[in-house]
Amino acid sequence: MSQGKATGMDCKLCQETLPLALDGSLSAARQAEFESHLKGCTACAHSYQNARTLRSALRNPALRYAAPDALKERIKAQMNTNARPAPNLPATRTNRRSNFWKLSAGLAAAIMLGMAVWGYTHFSSEAARAELTARSRELVAAHVRSLMAAHLADVISTDMHTVKPWFAGKLDFSPLVLDFADKDFKLEGGRLDYLNGRAVAALIYKRRQHVINVFTWPSSAQESDDPSGPTALNGYNLLSWQQNGMEFRAVSDMNAAELGELKGLIEQLAAH
Repeated sequence: MSQGKATGMDCKLCQETLPLALDGSLSAARQAEFESHLKGCTACAHSYQNARTLRSALRNPALRYAAPDALKERIKAQMNTNARPAPNLPATRTNRRSNFWKLSAGLAAAIMLGMAVWGYTHFSSEAARAELTARSRELVAAHVRSLMAAHLADVISTDMHTVKPWFAGKLDFSPLVLDFADKDFKLEGGRLDYLNGRAVAALIYKRRQHVINVFTWPSSAQESDDPSGPTALNGYNLLSWQQNGMEFRAVSDMNAAELGELKGLIEQLAAH
């Protein structure tokens, strides 16, 4: 992962600058440094995108509640009454009234705090789900693009001992390359692809007329919350899982049960 040191801004300064960038408060020079760093650092770019998503969600009008005018007037009237207590009012009654309004104010503050906490939690969760949906769309788009552009594979081979060495020097990791022709999941080759701001390996399998893309790359903290169950999107099924410090994403138009068979085969051999 690039830390963007050549841009004049490191990750620590980038994180400190992020709130100002969100508010549009950076000078032109600092904004240019900030954007340049994001282009070279996927971790900071991911943090910035998360912050933008959350900020947008928290602006939802559903979080705001406007008090009725009648309630506003009653509160104002009561505040004026408390500010000028009647001189003949018994002290004990004044104290009771003061304590009542103090309690009411405390209760109102607690309710508002609870609503704020609920709103933050709810919309943080919504933002996280929106981000996961965006990742799923990116995976499906990569799968469809490989079929439409007649660029399914950079290296075409059914021999995993040919496909695996092809990736050497092209990625900063060594992908797991397996063949399951005896299980009717035939390895067809591999290619380089680009997902979520980084280069990944794409392994191509076929079962009957179905093409399967299995994307893989090293795990990171940002992907720790990805779903492990099947997901359906635009007629395609996706399976996501982690194993041995690697991320795996399988995409195909075949049914989820068959796609799960391939996942099970990969998990079984990867465990040895």
